[in-house]
Amino acid sequence: MDNNVWGNITFNDLTQDAEKALNVLVQQPEVDSNNVTLIGHSEGTEIVPRVAINNPDIVDNIVLMGALAQNLREIGDFQGVSLPVLYAQQVLDHNHNGLISVQEASENPAFSSLVGNLTLVLAQNITTPNGTAEQLNPQYNIINDTFISINDELKPRLTDNLKSLSVVTPGEKCNALKGPCPIWLSSKYSSIPNLDIISKIPSNTSILIMQGNNDSQTPIQQASLLQQKLTEVRHPDHTLKTYPNLGHLFYPSSQWVTAVGGPIEPKVTYISSSQKKH
Repeated sequence: MDNNVWGNITFNDLTQDAEKALNVLVQQPEVDSNNVTLIGHSEGTEIVPRVAINNPDIVDNIVLMGALAQNLREIGDFQGVSLPVLYAQQVLDHNHNGLISVQEASENPAFSSLVGNLTLVLAQNITTPNGTAEQLNPQYNIINDTFISINDELKPRLTDNLKSLSVVTPGEKCNALKGPCPIWLSSKYSSIPNLDIISKIPSNTSILIMQGNNDSQTPIQQASLLQQKLTEVRHPDHTLKTYPNLGHLFYPSSQWVTAVGGPIEPKVTYISSSQKKH
């Protein structure tokens, strides 16, 4: 992976790339340019509507899987702060006193997948002769099995960590394999929410939204917001399909963590504004 490319890429770049790909594909002899369907998953559900709006004479149908309605700033806050805090409150806080065991939290696979390394989350920045380094506050040593406050200690650290992800350091290269790149994040934070974009899709473009009920990355409420907006603007052909027990990747998942699994035979719930088949 070329860090010079991914380190400087923006959401607008990705959208332009998708439009270029569309223009190339519709010129291929094996493609029926009179019946074009675009499919987007996750971030792609923000790109596809924009491409459809910019190419009304080409795009006939769009499919949004694991859709986003809000800006990534709101979704990021849900993924990085609200969801792990809710897990801590409902699963790890056995006494319902607002405290969780550092040791138990560190050893809990689901919680670790939500927050990463709890040691790094709770680390404090210290100044050394060689620069700034992270050091675990002695009070959080898991050997002592100390307890931390969910609202007063865990939540502020998660919030600070989330904010630090979008800080752009001039000249610093980004390794997209290790995490999101700040320039991309910043461009996503400033982008127009999908909820505003989707209302501008041409009325002759069919819209299918597919969402897992246990999606922990783009929760089912995101799809409901899009469905509500399309109903408000009286878009003539839109359908929402929800899949019980499926997560962001459309495999059986818990409500907390997106799972990757094998083939599925999902049950489907339909909410449609038309009788037109997709």
